[in-house]
Amino acid sequence: MEVKKIVLQESEIPRQWYNILPDMPTPLEPPLHPGTGQPVGPEDLAPIFPMPLIEQEVSQERYIDIPEEVLEKYLIWRPTPLYRAYSLERYLDTPAKIYFKNEGVSPAGSHKPNTALAQVYYNKISGTERITTETGAGQWGSALSFCCSLFGIECKVFMVKVSYNQKPYRRIMMETWGATCVPSPSNETEAGRKILAQDPDSPGSLGIAISEAVEAAVADEKTKYSLGSVLNHVLLHQTVIGLEAQKQLAMVGDYPDVVIGCAGGGSNFAGCALPFVRDKINGKQVEIIAVEPTSCPTMTRGPFSYDFGDTVQMTPLLPMHTLGHTFVPEPIHAGGLRYHGMAPIVSQLVLDGLVTPVAIPQLETFQAGVTFARTEGFISAPETDHAVAMTIREALKAKEEGKEKVILMNWSGHGLVDMAAYEAYLHGKLSDHDLPQDEIERALKDIEPLPKPKQAAK
Repeated sequence: MEVKKIVLQESEIPRQWYNILPDMPTPLEPPLHPGTGQPVGPEDLAPIFPMPLIEQEVSQERYIDIPEEVLEKYLIWRPTPLYRAYSLERYLDTPAKIYFKNEGVSPAGSHKPNTALAQVYYNKISGTERITTETGAGQWGSALSFCCSLFGIECKVFMVKVSYNQKPYRRIMMETWGATCVPSPSNETEAGRKILAQDPDSPGSLGIAISEAVEAAVADEKTKYSLGSVLNHVLLHQTVIGLEAQKQLAMVGDYPDVVIGCAGGGSNFAGCALPFVRDKINGKQVEIIAVEPTSCPTMTRGPFSYDFGDTVQMTPLLPMHTLGHTFVPEPIHAGGLRYHGMAPIVSQLVLDGLVTPVAIPQLETFQAGVTFARTEGFISAPETDHAVAMTIREALKAKEEGKEKVILMNWSGHGLVDMAAYEAYLHGKLSDHDLPQDEIERALKDIEPLPKPKQAAK
């Protein structure tokens, strides 16, 4: 019988996260203070984050121990299974071996609790009583709500309005775990009221929701802010995915030729990819592909520059690929990929040629999701469908070339609360959207005067 699932024992769960910062060929430029333009220090971040997370953000330790309290709760769903996609391989008639890491088995249905659990733990031991955050499609908001419930911390989520309306069951998940969820932009913050005054029908964006969540956090010393992607410590916590995958592939004697993940802010992609990027830096031949929507082509069409992480310019300036902090993407169903910026780590790795970015249109991603569901059985989140689409492209490429490649995909979450999106696709109500260049130029005019970080030496 074919081995479908490659499963680690609970005792084999990684006990450390991998920090790529000391291994990067080109060191990251520092974040800058939004007021002074100078590099931020710990005291600048203290009103927003607890000190343990600030220390992890800048740490040069290659491996960081996972606290026992976090490991204990990781065991609710970790280690996650690695699947061999035999049925998809046969359907595509490809010589490629396709593996997918199933992060949809977490209680929240995605990879997001990997960092939510760690962030809530560090907030708890630092005396935080309440956490605010933003969410796009609702996966991060539901993950943080779930983890806050485990540690008895209040949680307030500002959910991008278009997704709030598209995905009511995500909101209900958050409320079931005890969180409060409000559509953003809202009238609860000055940032939200400012946006609504300019555009009462604003669909919202992650940049706007971040502004609201940060504002709500800094207004109360017992409240901190939590981000589900982009920042170094978030990507650090997610590396448990790739570290597990390496152990699992070694169990069957395989190593990937291609590693694929979808990328909005960079968390699930980096979580799976960074341990393999480490290998690539050390000489391994592996292609690592980050997939984004054509309607929000941050890496493929956005410049690398300092920009704000939020719309109203409250966050530090980060060195990253960006479409401009005022950019509001089309209301596509992959709400978790509707972000104007990309994680600084991922952005720098793209510049250094260690990561290849690809943009894929919406209809192709849903077609891939349906193909995956009808072969492997799992219904993917719309975000995850981008990785599925790229995996299918690579499998068909292997068929054309006659090469027996090994493909690893991070299956970052299920789509069981995204059925309205699939209904729209199956009934022909969705369309593709290629972002016009003039929209990009209009959004980028605000960041042109900002200092540009240095790029990797050619």
